[in-house]
Amino acid sequence: MAKARSVHVCSACGAVSPRWRGQCEGCGAWNTLEQREAPRAAPGRSARILGETGPVPLAGYSQEQLPPSPSGIPELDRVLGQGLLPGAAVLLGGEPGIGKSTLLLQLAGQVAASGRRAVYVSGEESLGQLAARAARLGLSSPDLLALSTTSAAGAVDILGVGDAPALVVVDSVQTMASSLADGVPGSPAQVRAVASELVEAVKKGPATLILVGHVTKEGLIAGPKILEHMVDTVLYLEGDRQHFYRILRVFKNRFGPTDELMVLEMQGDGLSPVPDPSTYFLGERDESASGSAVVLALEGKRPFAVEVQALASRSYLAVPRRTALGVDLNRLNLMLAVLEKRLGLALGQSDIYAKTGGGLKLTDPGLDLGLVAAVLSSFYDRPPPPRAVFWGEVDLSGRIRPVAGLDARLKQARRLGYEPIFHPPAEGRGIATLKDFQKALFGQA
Repeated sequence: MAKARSVHVCSACGAVSPRWRGQCEGCGAWNTLEQREAPRAAPGRSARILGETGPVPLAGYSQEQLPPSPSGIPELDRVLGQGLLPGAAVLLGGEPGIGKSTLLLQLAGQVAASGRRAVYVSGEESLGQLAARAARLGLSSPDLLALSTTSAAGAVDILGVGDAPALVVVDSVQTMASSLADGVPGSPAQVRAVASELVEAVKKGPATLILVGHVTKEGLIAGPKILEHMVDTVLYLEGDRQHFYRILRVFKNRFGPTDELMVLEMQGDGLSPVPDPSTYFLGERDESASGSAVVLALEGKRPFAVEVQALASRSYLAVPRRTALGVDLNRLNLMLAVLEKRLGLALGQSDIYAKTGGGLKLTDPGLDLGLVAAVLSSFYDRPPPPRAVFWGEVDLSGRIRPVAGLDARLKQARRLGYEPIFHPPAEGRGIATLKDFQKALFGQA
């Protein structure tokens, strides 16, 4: 009989080494390698691989595919591109408490309400807790099923049955354990094995699989990066837990657009989509106050108005303070350096604070011109024109460069009644340099 092979597994990260070492090569921890018997391959796996047919011409291969089905949430169908596609694997990430489980339980409830079965597999909550949350959300369909387990085999069995449900939610992939890998749940080896089993199972049936992924303190999905490569769609649920809004962004999508987003509002009965977020983030804005500017930001394909605020005050510190909330701090520092160099403003003796209204985090390059307008407004202590709106990228030479979505932004600005409109040069109109912008806005040159 063949001798059992042993390996050494790190108890901290799950990395495997063929021999004992003092330090783990995976995470750098000391004295964490433990000797274990090497896992055996799953029965029948090698035979199945050897028995598969060889390569076939794509031109002659059947293109039959089950049509997508609506999720019951039209805004989510728009974000996904085609709704819930059978055989697709979706990964949803987000910070703790942001609303991932609430959103997915609502989604499962909508699918069940349409007469299709949905199964919510939880490794974090008991059936009693799930039932209480479903009752709080008003979900009572008999087609909404739940399973509380930390075994990946339980979810694989659900996906592998002949009459598979339309939707299977696994919350979360870091709490599941697979018998095909060593290590504790959540370790890179376990996350890889669990995701591999689940994705392989869903590809063979009519179900749609949604995996919930925890995030690290840097905001990235915990576990190996291969997890995001294995799935078809990667979604992130973002927002500030102190505010009512949430944003669902698409970072990867094999079946639809990757530049869409969905705005949701946290209410007493769960998350509710915001149909038209055009002015949702403006709130009760005071147009007479200095240091405030409205930017028509483009996130995805939808332009919406966002308030950018700035405060420039005299500093009594040896090193003036720079603080940014919702705006990249490097972008703020870059804009301040351009203003000092190109407009000759003495900002080096001022504390500068910048934020976006509602706690929204923006990455749109068109935010530059609105940020500059807010800083200039606070520096001169003069408000911009009451209905003015801004967008445009500012380069290091002080020129204002075009950004994507000019036609969509112009159309939205006119629909919302904004005037004047400050934007990069296009079709013979627009502002070309910061000096021209300063003169047009405040009469300074």
